[in-house]
Amino acid sequence: MSDSKGSKQRPPQEQERQPGRESQMDPPPRYAGEGYRPGGKLEGKKAIITGGDSGIGRSVAIHFAKEGADVAILYLDESEDADLTAELVEKQGRRCVKVAGDIGDPAFCREAIDRAVRELGGLDVLVNNAAEQHVAERLQDISDEQMERTFRTNIFSIFYLTKAALDHMKEGASIINTTSITAFRGNPMLMDYASTKGAILAFTRSLATNLADQGIRVNGVAPGPIWTPLIPASFDADKVAKFGSDQPMKRAGQPEEVAPAYVYLASQDASYVTGQTIHVNGGDIVGG
Repeated sequence: MSDSKGSKQRPPQEQERQPGRESQMDPPPRYAGEGYRPGGKLEGKKAIITGGDSGIGRSVAIHFAKEGADVAILYLDESEDADLTAELVEKQGRRCVKVAGDIGDPAFCREAIDRAVRELGGLDVLVNNAAEQHVAERLQDISDEQMERTFRTNIFSIFYLTKAALDHMKEGASIINTTSITAFRGNPMLMDYASTKGAILAFTRSLATNLADQGIRVNGVAPGPIWTPLIPASFDADKVAKFGSDQPMKRAGQPEEVAPAYVYLASQDASYVTGQTIHVNGGDIVGG
């Protein structure tokens, strides 16, 4: 059975370790945007993308490259996935800088931004996309360590990275934060994760108004169920097999279906858009 994007029905599968490996997914996510027609919207721009080795981040890196941007991808330790992403970016004739490390560490965030800016020769777009999530049936099952870790990866890192990036960003720059449908409707099994995504939403709106007079735009993208390595690395095999089937479109989305929203927000097409969130979720009507 195939969906409208040509993806086979997923067999039950799990991965033991987050953030997951794209190379182990069956079927592999669609990220390349084969039918995408670039228009030079990001020609000469320099972008940093966290979680850029795989999933949504990989697809954003490829689409940015197609539009003429050089990119730096930050990732934890998934070197095989990162190498492939770099290869795909370079096939578009653009540069890709790879930086591995833990974005929950403020020192690493400062060093990563400085290195990326130095090697790229500037910074025009920051995409805060990396995240982790852990299933827990009860609030009592979420340990203090897990709570802190989820917040460090998902929201503290955005403060760290954005603070460092703003020293290099000028009028016309763009910051794009990945929030989630869970920020709007919650998730009973992902309470700490959903809380961080709500915090990202509030931070996005607040920073947008703070930076408006500097001409730096800040927006968010709120994906619904997207087929990325985080899914088999988070849920049990049966849940993975049914992932996304409860959406109005009856399927999970593909990374290449989300990436163009980031292109839009990064480009001058969105010059009068700040403090907003684009929902890419297969038809789920959410508030906010």
